[in-house]
Amino acid sequence: MHVEAIVSRLWPGMQAAIEPLGGGITNENYRVTVAGEAYVVRIGGKDTQLLGIDRSVEHAATLAAAAAGVGPDVVAYLEAEGSLVTRFIAGLPIPAAEMRRPETIRRTAAALRRFHDGAAIPGRFDAFRVVEAYHDTAVAHGVRVPAAYVWARERAGEIERARGPQPLRPCHNDLLNANFIDDGRAVRIVDWEYAGMGDVFFDLANFSVNHELVDEQDWILLEAYFAEAKSSDFASLRLMRFMSDFREAMWGVVQQGISELDFDFVAYAEEHFARLERTAADPGFAEALAQTTQAQPFQ
Repeated sequence: MHVEAIVSRLWPGMQAAIEPLGGGITNENYRVTVAGEAYVVRIGGKDTQLLGIDRSVEHAATLAAAAAGVGPDVVAYLEAEGSLVTRFIAGLPIPAAEMRRPETIRRTAAALRRFHDGAAIPGRFDAFRVVEAYHDTAVAHGVRVPAAYVWARERAGEIERARGPQPLRPCHNDLLNANFIDDGRAVRIVDWEYAGMGDVFFDLANFSVNHELVDEQDWILLEAYFAEAKSSDFASLRLMRFMSDFREAMWGVVQQGISELDFDFVAYAEEHFARLERTAADPGFAEALAQTTQAQPFQ
């Protein structure tokens, strides 16, 4: 469904200003202004279910995020079309350099904790199973999976065995820089399409690696989130940074077979495979594996 049809359906007979919003490479997003109020209309991209996206879960997660004061308020969900309409958050994007400042890290940790401590949401996100599913989807669509996948999957198995079962909490799972907004009072988070019940350390590591935090900044993140930073938590964070890049790399591989966008998904996947290889080559990675083996999970 085109955005004009959605706007006419939601605000019949009313004049609306429609403006495309940039930044996304999966969906179409528009800012729509009606009677002085601004909204975001999100139209799901083609075949996004192959990326593990369930629009009904996205809707539920966005509602939960709004209730926690973290996400945007939900105005409408057009289930048949898989389109979500939210209130536009008046605020400013947060540059990556700003996200690395201690105070912003602490504000972000507080926002994540509020959502993680909320009620359960439908849907499951398990990074270890996601990369496997992406592999199978890519093969089914004729994509050549990079040879690095086999090696990375072996390292992922080591991480999964070392960490053992983890408690499931509501998680965002896609904490790219473009998904953060400063509304002047708090850090707000948008784009909940990969949300599901999962491991909070994936969220923390996803935020960390996507903003290229260094060790000192990771300690600040952990202390802000847990109120006390432990070496075992630092080890888990280091390991899950690897899994964040593995998921992102395989996401790029799948997109090579399903996306119609003019975007270099080959280079995107290669970039993340290269970064996860650097993570695993660091001596601290092996130390984290040894330290984390069957450690007491976060409660």
